[in-house]
Amino acid sequence: MNSSRVEKFSVAELTGLRNELLQPGIDSRQAAEVLASFLTGRGYGVAPDTAFDAVVRLEGMGCSYDMIQPELERIALVM
Repeated sequence: MNSSRVEKFSVAELTGLRNELLQPGIDSRQAAEVLASFLTGRGYGVAPDTAFDAVVRLEGMGCSYDMIQPELERIALVM
C-alpha cells in the first residue's frame, strides 16, 4: 500500500482505537473486526485476513501507538 495515500490519523483517533483493541476479554478476531470497522468508517477498505494479521502483529508489539499508524497504512485499501 502506498502510505502517502492513507491519511495520518489523529492522536485522539489512534488512542480510541488502541483503547478498543485493548478492552478486556476481546479476542484477536474481535480486535480484527474493530480494526476493520475503524478503517471502513473512514472510507478505506480492508481484507478481513489482513486485519487479523495486523492485530496479531500489534499484539506482538504491545499495541504501541508508534506501530498502529504504520499498520493502518500497510493494510488500508484506498477506495
